Amino acid sequence: MIKFDKVTKIYESDSKKVTAVDSISFEVNPGEICVFLGPSGCGKTTLLRMVNRLIPITGGKIEVNGQDTQSLDLIKLRRSIGYVIQQNGLFPNLTIEENICVVPKLLGWDRVKMKKRSDELLDLFGLQPDEFSKRFPWELSGGQQQRVGIARALAADPPIMLMDEPFGALDPIIREHIQNEFLKIQENVKKTILFVSHDIDEAIRLANKIAIFKDGHLMQYDTPDDILASPKNKFVEDFIGSDSSLKRLTLLTVRDLLEKLGRFRKQTKYDPHRSQSTIQLSDNLRTALSIILSSHTGEAVVLGQNGDKLGVLTVSDFESLTSVHPSEVTAIRC
Repeated sequence: MIKFDKVTKIYESDSKKVTAVDSISFEVNPGEICVFLGPSGCGKTTLLRMVNRLIPITGGKIEVNGQDTQSLDLIKLRRSIGYVIQQNGLFPNLTIEENICVVPKLLGWDRVKMKKRSDELLDLFGLQPDEFSKRFPWELSGGQQQRVGIARALAADPPIMLMDEPFGALDPIIREHIQNEFLKIQENVKKTILFVSHDIDEAIRLANKIAIFKDGHLMQYDTPDDILASPKNKFVEDFIGSDSSLKRLTLLTVRDLLEKLGRFRKQTKYDPHRSQSTIQLSDNLRTALSIILSSHTGEAVVLGQNGDKLGVLTVSDFESLTSVHPSEVTAIRC
């Protein structure tokens, strides 16, 4: 668990004092992704970098698993926390394998163990070790470099990761693809992740909790759905935008809707010989609605894991979703 207790950062000069972070308090539970959101200069990156003491704290304290980070050895602290930045920070003179193994090498791992770990992580991110291990960063695309940057942060299996706009420099298509890969990997590794972003859609897609900041103050700390459904003030309301209902659709999948409707097997009125738009059970409802609205038939066939046609969804099915809350879906599954 990461606990922020009245954390404050004040920058001082000869003429004035600037409070970048003002008495921030909240907790992030183990295995959660917490996204820091807010406009430029709101204090989100400053707060992130105080966790691994890249920026010193002026007041308050940060605890990691019950230990005050100020009391921990600085080198051990930083080696126990993965750190990913937007520019990926890869060493241009090192191969991909050598980049991934920077921290394991510092920790004294033997060569065989390091190579095994590098190969595991490259496989995990869809990069074939035989093809990519001996390449240099400049030989990879931007998206591939960003995957290697995340792989390097995971190399020593740290319980905590700090990610400062890691996907910000990628084009939208690659960005969404890597976000999806990242979530699949997180399902297995269950790291506690602090993630800085300026993109509300990215935060909704990735976060278990979202912290929204303004001028060094914490405006709201909540689940994505609660922030979209119940913004605490005008600033949060304006920041998330006027389409919060549409954004909430990203929190549910086609499977969730069908389970909630309770009529999955009844919707089988489709012509198997007619060309129709298709959606997957795992697609979020915002994606599904977009496909349905763009379909010339106003409907889409739901495909199962094996590609079998399970039924049809139309726009009218989404009308019944207005009372659906993600917490209700969780309760149904349990």
